[in-house]
Amino acid sequence: MSRARWPPIPDAAAVRGYHGAMLPLVYHPEYSFPFPGAHRFPMEKFGRLHGYLRGQGIATADNTFRPGRARPALLGRVHCPDYVSAVLENRLDDRARRRMGLPWSEALVKRTCIAPMGTLLTAQLALKQGLACHLAGGTHHAYRDFGSGFCLFNDLAFAARLLLDSAAVDRLLIFDCDVHQGDGTAAMLADEPRAFTCSIHCEKNFPVRKQNSDLDVGLPPGMTDGDYLATVFETLDGLLDRVEPQLVLYDAGVDIYAGDPLGRLQISEAGIAERDGGVLQRCRQRGVPVATVIGGGYDDDREALARRHALVVEQAARLQQTQPDTEFPCPKPC
Repeated sequence: MSRARWPPIPDAAAVRGYHGAMLPLVYHPEYSFPFPGAHRFPMEKFGRLHGYLRGQGIATADNTFRPGRARPALLGRVHCPDYVSAVLENRLDDRARRRMGLPWSEALVKRTCIAPMGTLLTAQLALKQGLACHLAGGTHHAYRDFGSGFCLFNDLAFAARLLLDSAAVDRLLIFDCDVHQGDGTAAMLADEPRAFTCSIHCEKNFPVRKQNSDLDVGLPPGMTDGDYLATVFETLDGLLDRVEPQLVLYDAGVDIYAGDPLGRLQISEAGIAERDGGVLQRCRQRGVPVATVIGGGYDDDREALARRHALVVEQAARLQQTQPDTEFPCPKPC
């Protein structure tokens, strides 16, 4: 079998050489930058999340990887090249700006070009180590030729396409548990049979016009922990049997939280932790590598929000510590 061709990223050698015992994390300090204080999108949450994990001893210099910036040509392999240019050169029209929902800036462009590489790097680390966490990502509302819902480029579709095109994996599962449907991801991967898209979301929520994922599970507003967890775990168990993925990209959105202003579900923090731990454990039991992204979360209490996003990382770190010898054979030579 020929050697897998790694997508061109500067950290590829580091991925191949990493054999650390700690959970691999992916983060870039440019993920957070000064942002209008009254804006709904909590741009500072990424930096706060990293700071919290450092304080807990989960993020260290030894297990934290910094992704590079995607070149326009690489983004253009997944997104429309004209759209990529319009974003980078500040040529979006008023309608496109309103749809993406974020004020354009050089800092926004920089972090927007780094984050997809972060999810790709996280996936590569997961294939090597079995489990890895991105302290950003989940921009699942971005389409091939336009941005939407605070998302400019779709990191999940980007990572999936490049991994499949490089023969790093033959099939993968995107398991999206953000409260909002992964409409952009569904649309961008609709013609890719090797990528199975599943979205478990609140049905009566953004986006109004849904796309067709390979599997959509629409939940009623007000759902609480018990019914929610049963749905998530039953769905995942069935997909692991049916799809037999060689990699799971897991969107662990915390906007399912009962107090999230954009959520409409009634899930507790304990429920979120149980969801994340259960998803990771089920994949680990079957030897399926998992790369996590943090997805949505919009609490005005930014410190509480950062701690909520940390739940999936804490669950992953605990699993890595208690079950360090689980084997995750790379589907192709790594």
